[in-house]
Amino acid sequence: MNRSRIALFLLLVFALTGAYFVWKPSAEVPAAEVNLVETPDFKADSAYQFIAQQVAFGPRVPGSEASQNTLKFLVAKLKSYGWTVTEQPFTAFRYDGKKLQGTNIIAQFQPAIAKRILLSSHWDARSIADKDSVRKNEPIDAANDGASGVGVLLEIARNLHEAKTKPAVGIDIVLFDLEDHGEPEDYTGEHKPNSWALGSQHWAANLVPANYRPYYGILLDMVGGKGAMFPHEGTSMQYAPGIVRSVWATAADLGYSHLFVDQDAFGISDDHTAVNEIAKIQMIDLIDLRASNGGFEFGSFHHTHADNLANIDKSTLKAVGQTLLQVLYRE
Repeated sequence: MNRSRIALFLLLVFALTGAYFVWKPSAEVPAAEVNLVETPDFKADSAYQFIAQQVAFGPRVPGSEASQNTLKFLVAKLKSYGWTVTEQPFTAFRYDGKKLQGTNIIAQFQPAIAKRILLSSHWDARSIADKDSVRKNEPIDAANDGASGVGVLLEIARNLHEAKTKPAVGIDIVLFDLEDHGEPEDYTGEHKPNSWALGSQHWAANLVPANYRPYYGILLDMVGGKGAMFPHEGTSMQYAPGIVRSVWATAADLGYSHLFVDQDAFGISDDHTAVNEIAKIQMIDLIDLRASNGGFEFGSFHHTHADNLANIDKSTLKAVGQTLLQVLYRE
């Protein structure tokens, strides 16, 4: 068969079987050096729209109409993809003693499978722009810091629902509330430990499902920014270095080592902290930290009004989403 006939035959095969399957590595890595498995093709445009919808509701701060509308949207969307969804309402106290009401969202895919992988993000928005020079006391859009991780996970939920071939593992998505309401930059009051990640602290101490023991977990925090860099976050390397190296190797196989950089960064108190320390579940944090003066720091958008939709890069979403799908299908 000559080349033109082979090409025509392959086009017919894709047309008949569905062209969304089999993601190819980028040109950065020669195909002969990697061993990829078939996965759905992660659609960055779709993930971006999920982020835009969250932002359109307004800042998702505790007790707001935007928060309630976002909660309904997320639950309904996950249910529409056939996931089993549970809401976990809880009460927590902010660094200054203010009582807050939150809701964690737990969704399960293929719940009968014993071996499970946990994916998570936080869905709330910071109620102040304490790192900004203007409108410091107003809430932020939090397009990257929160909504980007949720957008990626919603697109993965859609991918798995529509895929003809499912992964061999069960998958759980936990969307934590009240992550981003810790002490402001200029706070002068009494320091309160564990003022961040209130929703994950509650979930880790009150697991849903009860006695939940996944194989490991991956937290997504700020995974859609322009110019993103994902080094090895320090707390992840403390509790789960093998998982970090496995995920970063998968990203390299796909040609994304320019984003998933093979360098160690400082440790962060984030939603994975309580999951590791209280629930005793190994979880890593995939978080955007930018190179600076020989080390790493948060991007300039962090906790400012610049964290809006203009900060989101579809190529970053693609790299993160496709890597996660490859990780899941390799299990």
